Amino acid sequence: MKRALSRTAASVIAGLTLLAGAGLTTPSYAQGEAPGCRRAGPQPPGTTTPHTLVSGGLTRTYQLHLPEGYTAGRAWPVVLAFHGRGNTGSGTEEFSKLSTLPAIVAYPEGVVGTGDGQRQAWQGAPYAAPGVDDVTFTGDLLDALETGLCVDRRRVYTTGKSNGAGFTALLACRMSDRIAAIAPVAGAFYPGTGENCRPARPVPVIDFHGTADATIPYAGDPDRGLPALRDWLTAWADRDGCRIRTPDRSTAPDITESRWVHCAGGAEVRHVAVAGGGHTWPGADSYSGGGHTTQSIEAHEVMWKFLRRHHLR
Repeated sequence: MKRALSRTAASVIAGLTLLAGAGLTTPSYAQGEAPGCRRAGPQPPGTTTPHTLVSGGLTRTYQLHLPEGYTAGRAWPVVLAFHGRGNTGSGTEEFSKLSTLPAIVAYPEGVVGTGDGQRQAWQGAPYAAPGVDDVTFTGDLLDALETGLCVDRRRVYTTGKSNGAGFTALLACRMSDRIAAIAPVAGAFYPGTGENCRPARPVPVIDFHGTADATIPYAGDPDRGLPALRDWLTAWADRDGCRIRTPDRSTAPDITESRWVHCAGGAEVRHVAVAGGGHTWPGADSYSGGGHTTQSIEAHEVMWKFLRRHHLR
């Protein structure tokens, strides 16, 4: 009887397989690929082009880079890269080298905020534009990318510099169902980037910060509500349910890595401290902020080795 049931089950499975081959089952994009896998790309592979979309009644802009070899025949990971206060998507693309990764990369533009110089900024910072919902904008941007491109919705990552890095933390809090992992660089983690942070799942983090950062001090700045980096990392490791912090490891004369492992859901928290590093992007060949820029590592390469191991289940 058991053998007969096994043969019946095998026949059912075989039949479903044939139906799938005939295109009579759920489309493959339901397993991670986006609807854009059915369409030609909006621009040639290997290029960066400005685009716009309307979100929250505002016309928002972003630079979109398609990797070399992009086709709609496979689902590609996505990296969203958020500029620092007063910077631009184009400027971030230039110094970050993120467009060399085998991924679709979008560089969104913030809205002009308040304070000194009224520069572009992101939600969560005290100088962000009042009433602008950048979290909703990020969701709308992902919707647009998924509609027009062959995106792997399980492998969407965010990174950013300074204010943009702080915003990645807010996205991890609010959009953990769509963001697989984050990689903040010289992050400005103001209170608004983490208040009532209850991600729906543990979010993997790799963080970069210079110990001599004069803009966002490594030791924190209580007057501005900025935490010490170690405190922020420990809090995130606790949020991810990490049980073990491994011994710090030196990977270069000025680079020390810290790791929190055995976290819930396969998450991990990693920190890359740059001894003497300024408010800069490690490995940048052009200006990325004040202070020393290490050339011991390339941040885009280090983060990619981490990010590509994590995906939404």
